[in-house]
Amino acid sequence: MSSDTALDETRIARLAPLIDRPIVLVGLMGVGKSTVGRRLAAMLGRGFVDADEAIEQAAHRSIAEIFEEFGESYFRDGERRVIARLIEEEAGVIATGGGAFVDGETRALILGRAIAVWIDCDIETLVERTSRRSNRPLLRNGNPREILTKLARERREFYAQAPVRVQSVDGPHADTARAILKAIEDHLG
Repeated sequence: MSSDTALDETRIARLAPLIDRPIVLVGLMGVGKSTVGRRLAAMLGRGFVDADEAIEQAAHRSIAEIFEEFGESYFRDGERRVIARLIEEEAGVIATGGGAFVDGETRALILGRAIAVWIDCDIETLVERTSRRSNRPLLRNGNPREILTKLARERREFYAQAPVRVQSVDGPHADTARAILKAIEDHLG
């Protein structure tokens, strides 16, 4: 990472107190929201919460089971309530599921009460990353490349509403976390 975009520990220490709201990571499944989010939270000395894990704990069911038993709209309603609670409780970093920011009410909540960061990524990388896990309900019935391409096209306009955007690249997750901090620093002015 070049010196003009890298943030050293001193700059991160100066930036951290200026971040007075939770950082909410949005983007397609596989962009690294949870992995990068954990690294980002550690750099800031803040807590990290994966919204999907919080939903599963609250529902005592997996995301896949909720989708299967109750459908996507039921899931999105519960997801919105959990994200609202997490924003209220947590001034750290929150990773959301890929479809959370597409929901208008959830998006408005995040944009109004948090710093939304869109982590973007190319389709080839997403296909490779999502193939590592079998718990992705939306990829179960079809060609993952086609599904991810369609989701990227459909969700782009929603993700683009996040005031901060970074590109996820292959390499250390700390590089993407530092890119997020640099983008937030630029956003905050």
